[in-house]
Amino acid sequence: MTMFINGLKYIIPCQSRFSHKPIDDIITEQYKNVSTIVKDCLQDNRISTTDQRANQAFQALEHIFHEYQSKNVPKKLKTRAQREYKIVQYVQRLIHQRSDIVIRRTDKSKVFFIGRAADFERKAEDYMLKTEAYEEIKNGRCPLSDNLYAVQTLLDYLVMKKALTRKQSNRLTPKLNNLELGHYHGIPKPHKSETPLRPIVASIHAPATLVSKFLNELLAPIYLKVNRKYTFINDIDVIRQLEKYAADGYLTSRTKFITIDVENLYTMIPRDGALTALARFCVKYCYQGKIGTFTIDHIMKMARLILDTNCFAYNNKYYKQIRGGAMGSAFTQVLANIYLMEWEQDLIEHQIQHYEVYGRYIDDILMTTNKSIDEINIELEKAKHKDINIKIEPTICESVHYLDVIITNENGQLRTSMFHKPTAEPYILPYKSDHPRHIHRNIVYAALLRAARICSHVNDFNSECVRIDLSLLLNGYPPHFITQQVNRFFYLNNAVPVLKQFNEYVYSHLHHKLLYQPTLREKKLQTMMEDPVKTPLVLQSKIWNKEIMYPRYLFDTSLTINFRQEFTNWWKTYYAFSGSPLEQIKVRLIPITGRTLETFFIHKKPSRAMLTKMEPRS
Repeated sequence: MTMFINGLKYIIPCQSRFSHKPIDDIITEQYKNVSTIVKDCLQDNRISTTDQRANQAFQALEHIFHEYQSKNVPKKLKTRAQREYKIVQYVQRLIHQRSDIVIRRTDKSKVFFIGRAADFERKAEDYMLKTEAYEEIKNGRCPLSDNLYAVQTLLDYLVMKKALTRKQSNRLTPKLNNLELGHYHGIPKPHKSETPLRPIVASIHAPATLVSKFLNELLAPIYLKVNRKYTFINDIDVIRQLEKYAADGYLTSRTKFITIDVENLYTMIPRDGALTALARFCVKYCYQGKIGTFTIDHIMKMARLILDTNCFAYNNKYYKQIRGGAMGSAFTQVLANIYLMEWEQDLIEHQIQHYEVYGRYIDDILMTTNKSIDEINIELEKAKHKDINIKIEPTICESVHYLDVIITNENGQLRTSMFHKPTAEPYILPYKSDHPRHIHRNIVYAALLRAARICSHVNDFNSECVRIDLSLLLNGYPPHFITQQVNRFFYLNNAVPVLKQFNEYVYSHLHHKLLYQPTLREKKLQTMMEDPVKTPLVLQSKIWNKEIMYPRYLFDTSLTINFRQEFTNWWKTYYAFSGSPLEQIKVRLIPITGRTLETFFIHKKPSRAMLTKMEPRS
């Protein structure tokens, strides 16, 4: 059981040493991969890869790699690696022998869940019966070939109509060498009563997956631009809106918060109703009948294709989804958002009239109100009966938890702090996991950054720091490492008095500064929303930046733990020295880590034969 405690993302060390491939071959392959990327960068910048300097440089680079071949593994590390590898092999054999046991990841966390296969099957069948969203393909015929043909036919049609170029079409065409049907699995939610399952149709290699991603990237920026004011993109966004609401004087001692959960959103939206809502959305927000190069008819054809090919394998049977969209399909989220946007307009209008907050994150809604519970319940009852397909469960209180935030009205003062599910494990990636050390440093910084953004009071922030500290210690982080990284966070953010004295004034400044720093996701969304109708980002050619190089290398503590520093020194010595035209090149070394425990222990797929069966088209 100790191995399971390490969590999904844990990587046992020295995996290269246990590989079936000889270590010499691994090293040679690594050198070829890295040197090819470097040579491509040099050629992009018109630097010779065959002159005397290049010959010397690449001999030196090859020498760095070949030194790894004779590198001795410390005895302590070798003993630990051998022990952990044997445990992994033992657990794998046990899983193979015990077909009555199922191992899954838990919903919204990185820990394992071990349960009875019979319980998982019963819950899956109950969900299918309850939602009536799936029907069995009675003839037992695999729909893979039919779905592939439908996708290829539509892409050819879009090329003929000049909506897509042939190059764009090729990027959306399924790759035949890894083509397979989607498969169903349930992810347990231990934080909810009776541990229900979140239904997932994993369709990463299904015929319509690339079209689904494309249509999502075409429509999602338009939806966000239209409904951004009432769409939360994360919990930081929630706090910003609530703090503005309080600063504008609308938060009083009478203010209550309302959270609303939309039940089974993805599977309960009706197919025809969702498509009709999509058509209205496209008509309303298109430009001269088009979005980019696509007419509304083209978009509707793609949408129908995605819904028509929502097929999957489960329990030795084939199924088709006949209601809603697959949770696991990129297009499902934007389709559900567009459908729900029409439903929520009355609530939004009510909130606007009364200067209250309304926001939604997928299927979770947050509202504020200064009305009596009876008065606001009248509005909520209207919403409940507006659409029989949308079932909502509201909660009204002075203190609620929404996403990962506890939101409290303390006599007219807003207080926000971190919410932790009662069943949540104090899990952080173990320190001994075979990840590059900068990953562990970033974990500490990111945890403190998140706490500072969410906690409005210094005492709550201090409590969260203690929790982070304990979680790090429980997951094997050395005390001196924790202290070093905590100090780094406060020094970089000019907030040392918070660390030493819990200074409320300095903390308030830190909280607001970090809260309003745009996140990477926000910057990306801003770019996507610049002109999503006339010039969608998804249709624009990506410009290759010749000033950034991305060498990928295998990270293994027993081999390449120092490669990042050695490569940087090599690059500066031969190419990025002072005054060199390559001095401005940014090097982004990307470590390729070993297999995680998740890949060793969790097996959700049916047999490959069932997923890849190509039967003659019907």
